[in-house]
Amino acid sequence: MVAPMDPEFARLRSDRDHRARELRREMSNTERRLWYRLRARQVGGRKFRRQVPLGPYFADFACLNPRVVVEVDGEHHGDQLAYDRRRDRLMASMGYRVLRFWVNEIDDSMEAVLEAIHQAVMAPSSRESTSSGEP
Repeated sequence: MVAPMDPEFARLRSDRDHRARELRREMSNTERRLWYRLRARQVGGRKFRRQVPLGPYFADFACLNPRVVVEVDGEHHGDQLAYDRRRDRLMASMGYRVLRFWVNEIDDSMEAVLEAIHQAVMAPSSRESTSSGEP
């Protein structure tokens, strides 16, 4: 028998899921262009997800196996370096490798960005699962 879910946990989860949906709807043009190239296992045959909740944060894009996060930094990110470092440390503590790209890098050099992501997801990792689950 499955135990009933704590109502407070259910409310927090629902709020988190709602926020993730909002973030997916509000993607920038650059994020949409990158998503178009990451989706459907186009990079190394790996599945990426958008606006993935990781702790109290949302990763712009995440590949769960191997654990790689791709963050798109706009001009506002220059003012929040300490915040980004905290996010990166938390995600790294969860076993994720965090890749950050400036909007202009993606806009000007999409293929180089995709190659860097490809190398990250194909790199050998001690944390990579060997289960038959999602690659």
